[in-house]
Amino acid sequence: MSVFEQRESAIRAYCRVYPVVFDIAKNARQTDEDGREYIDFFAGAGVLNFGHNNERMTQAVVDYLQSGGVLHSLDMMTTAKRRFMERFEKVILKPRNMTHKMQFVGPTGTNAVEAAMKLARRVTSRQEIVAFTRGFHGMTLGSLAATANRYFRGAAGVPLNHVSHYPFGCNKPCMGCESGCGLESIEQMRSLYRDTSSGVTPPAAFLLETVQAEGGVNVASKEWLQAVAALAKEVGALLIVDDIQVGMGRTGSFFSFDDMGIDPDIICLAKGIGGMGTPLAMNLIKPEVDEYWSPGEHTGTFRGQSLSFVAGSEALSYFENDKLMKEVEDKAHVMNQALVPLEERFDQVQIRGKGMIIGLDVLTGERAKKIVDNCFKAGLLIASCGTGGRVVKLIPPLTIPEDDLNTGLKILVDVTTQVMEEAA
Repeated sequence: MSVFEQRESAIRAYCRVYPVVFDIAKNARQTDEDGREYIDFFAGAGVLNFGHNNERMTQAVVDYLQSGGVLHSLDMMTTAKRRFMERFEKVILKPRNMTHKMQFVGPTGTNAVEAAMKLARRVTSRQEIVAFTRGFHGMTLGSLAATANRYFRGAAGVPLNHVSHYPFGCNKPCMGCESGCGLESIEQMRSLYRDTSSGVTPPAAFLLETVQAEGGVNVASKEWLQAVAALAKEVGALLIVDDIQVGMGRTGSFFSFDDMGIDPDIICLAKGIGGMGTPLAMNLIKPEVDEYWSPGEHTGTFRGQSLSFVAGSEALSYFENDKLMKEVEDKAHVMNQALVPLEERFDQVQIRGKGMIIGLDVLTGERAKKIVDNCFKAGLLIASCGTGGRVVKLIPPLTIPEDDLNTGLKILVDVTTQVMEEAA
């Protein structure tokens, strides 16, 4: 029995899916200690948008370490933080005419969501947050209340209050979903908020993902997103977009909502924002909202980590021009072209996605698990998500070489075809 089995908590999960000891990694490949290589379509659950051990970021971090740069600083000012902030302003915010402030929170996505919910309640003097079916926003109690998954919620041990869930507005409703597109529920909410005798009061905020990654790769329609944004403005609530897993270029632009015509009050970022896999989380907050904070009201020991600032600054260079985003568009086309025949051949397969996040819905968790397990045996790392784990999720590094992408897709198609034929 290994030290992992002897000493690591029963809570461990991904190591049960991939039962090997990984040793080294490069871009879209990981190698275990026995020398076997795996193509990585998991990419740290969306952290490694720029691949494992990205050379540009690794060199920047090595240079910073050798220079004796400050490694830990709470929220003090450092040269590493200044460079990141200046580059983020220049490359991301100014071209979009965004005036948002940057709040560095504890280094996890759930902490970003917690801070956003806390601030929305402060700004509006309201308690309720509206979240949506199948959404995932984190594992700490506040963000867990907004998370819809019953399995995750069941571990809380206490009531998860002050969040209500309404149907998510998919542009392509999943197979067997009864909630439809969610547009009807927007009108129902509007009617309830207008009726002073309904017993329903407007919320502090509407919290949503434009692409529900963990929830099953459900992509919101533009019409629905704009309807939510309009309702939020109408009732004096904030619009919070959780862009933690699908931001940083994953959908073909820096923000997943760049082409959606909405203007969020708060944007939650984490995962890929740190560049090379080191932790960083940040909320972008409109100035008129940010002014409700008082110094130190949402604190933490690791509010901005220097190595992540260094690597994250280098990651922003990928957005100084449209080269990478054009590559994402091309690779997304390759991914869809490879997978669509599965949808055409099998009635119990549906393809959903945007950019380089694609979900292969096979209707049951048992089928998805078999696909994931058999892909692993064939040298491909991939994971499942969605209700009952029924969706196989593809999130390879945006920088994946074409050969690795094509090889991985062939493995996935071959394995899925075999599993679906056996289930027929």
